[in-house]
Amino acid sequence: MNPRTRRPATGLGEFAFIDRFLKPLAGHPGALGLADDAAVLALPEGEAAVLAKDGMVEGVHFLPDCPPDTLAHKLLAVNASDLAAMGARPLGYLTFLARSPAVDAAWLESFAAGLGAAQARFGMTLLGGDTVATPGPLTLSCTVLGTLPFGAEIRRNGARPGDRLVVTGTLGDAALGLRILKGLAAEEEGALWLIDRYRRPTPRLGLGQALRGTATAMLDVSDGLLADLGHILDESRVGAVVGAAALPLSPVARHMPGARDCALAGGDDYELLFTVPPHKLDAALESARRLGVQATLIGKIVAGGGLTVLDERGVAFEPEGRGWRHF
Repeated sequence: MNPRTRRPATGLGEFAFIDRFLKPLAGHPGALGLADDAAVLALPEGEAAVLAKDGMVEGVHFLPDCPPDTLAHKLLAVNASDLAAMGARPLGYLTFLARSPAVDAAWLESFAAGLGAAQARFGMTLLGGDTVATPGPLTLSCTVLGTLPFGAEIRRNGARPGDRLVVTGTLGDAALGLRILKGLAAEEEGALWLIDRYRRPTPRLGLGQALRGTATAMLDVSDGLLADLGHILDESRVGAVVGAAALPLSPVARHMPGARDCALAGGDDYELLFTVPPHKLDAALESARRLGVQATLIGKIVAGGGLTVLDERGVAFEPEGRGWRHF
């Protein structure tokens, strides 16, 4: 960790935060016990490193009242999901925390506990990072490191006409959860489940690795199904047809207003969206079943360009939205 900031007025300075809460998370020998400004890692012969980075800003990516342990889970999960999307095995991560005066010692302790629980679940350890003071807003960032056999990565540019389009899990849950947090009325038990889907996504790490050599293109659904599918289509220079009736909706979401629109464009689900040749479809679905992950065929890749969405009658329609845009 890089101790350069002034001691904040929370009663817990940077050195104390590192020593008390972060050093116990640094289990990899390459982290050097967080005693230096960098980690040193050796990769086995034939392995390639996979790196990804995402940030989260209060008021943009999370609400101010998000519990710190839950926030830590999401920070690590959304980054681990990028590793899953390339078929990588997670190894470690580095964090960045710009903390406002409102962040006290209890918040930091809960945040570190959330990181510890998440890294144990995802199979990775802390390698280092930085923490600084800021007048606000609270800003978090994470860089993840994974590995895979050299040349085995699953990219966005490999989809071919005739490939089938498959998505894991259910779609629209996270967007509905966010709507509930902003005031949408819902039955309490279902509301809590949807909020948890928004706050605590599950990166599909095992399936991502299992799909090496099977999936031709893959990414995770972070900005919305249609927006993210558009990245595959652009990079692969192909088009797609998606059946709205095939979209996997959870039993809770199915009866809520706007469920289909959230499934198409809501974002924050962090499910895998991948293409697979017809002769490998059964193998891909079997891999998902073996790992206990729901996988649903929702469409196919076609020649040319463009994206067509069909309604329940098989008639093309224009969805209300296409997904999140950062700028």
